[in-house]
Amino acid sequence: MTTFTRQSAPTGLVPAPHPQAHPGVSPTGLGIGLLLLRLAIGLTMAAHGTQKLFGWFDGAGLEATGAGYTAMGYPGGETMALVAGLSETLGGLGLALGLFTPLAAAAVVGTMINAIVAVHWENGFFLPAGYEYTMVLCLGAAALALTGPGRLALDPLLPVPALRAHRVLYGAAALGLAVATATVVLLLRD
Repeated sequence: MTTFTRQSAPTGLVPAPHPQAHPGVSPTGLGIGLLLLRLAIGLTMAAHGTQKLFGWFDGAGLEATGAGYTAMGYPGGETMALVAGLSETLGGLGLALGLFTPLAAAAVVGTMINAIVAVHWENGFFLPAGYEYTMVLCLGAAALALTGPGRLALDPLLPVPALRAHRVLYGAAALGLAVATATVVLLLRD
């Protein structure tokens, strides 16, 4: 919301100076904090994705991961493993770089919803088999979708106004897409 003050300008009204968005919060500290969150969640997710896709970091690789998806009731297990691996890898790298942040976060949230429901839910909340870790990754990515990547990211450098000037609506829409897509994928399971 813009407020106006009366000055001697020809129109009579000019925008008032905008107060600091977050009083007491350093813009530099906020940018660094969001960068650390993006790197932690993004690189973790990218590593998990490469485990599925290529077997890196002691991962199972695409064929074995696909067999696991089939065992969990997903149709076309290897295709689902490919989709999950790409979503985690590309979504994670997008978060780490602050690139297409709402969509990158949506990719991570969608795969984590599936992991929570299909893999971890029946084991309860706590690790080693529960969903607490997966939920933290999911909610961290959701938070980044809503806050945006911060100033230390690639999105503000892009010639796409929707990404340069982050709006919570874009993040919420991306999260809605993630939840809807995850729901459809979960409904496809046997």
